[in-house]
Amino acid sequence: MNRRCIRSTLRSLLLTGLLLATLPFGAHGWMSLEWPALPSAQAREVSGQAAESSAIRFVAAADLPVQARDVLRRIEQGGPFKYEKDGTVFGNYERLLPSKRRGFYREYTVPTPGARNRGARRIVCGGVKHHPEVCYYTDDHYASFRRIAK
Repeated sequence: MNRRCIRSTLRSLLLTGLLLATLPFGAHGWMSLEWPALPSAQAREVSGQAAESSAIRFVAAADLPVQARDVLRRIEQGGPFKYEKDGTVFGNYERLLPSKRRGFYREYTVPTPGARNRGARRIVCGGVKHHPEVCYYTDDHYASFRRIAK
């Protein structure tokens, strides 16, 4: 398993544990919750709609760190970029962004002052490479995203 899969699995387990911790605890253990059964095709449709409509917060481009604003300018100008991975396909494996075809999203590193590596900050843009339709900012290495409002 690669590191991204391991992190994603650990994150899922942590969230499951947090969810269980919030359930009511009665004399006989956790109270059972009954969920309506959905046919698998309908369940996939509902989960896809949930991902599409998940509330991704907005952040104004002017409110981003200066390094992120610089990367946005470089994206629109077509570079140059500091890191070899800048402009490569972002797989959206975490499924936090709306589902799109493979290759729709590309990732760019936002330098972190004092970091010895690429750090955790990224901008992920979707659409045509140098004229993206939409861009997102993450400062926690894909754990959460905010849509950039220009």
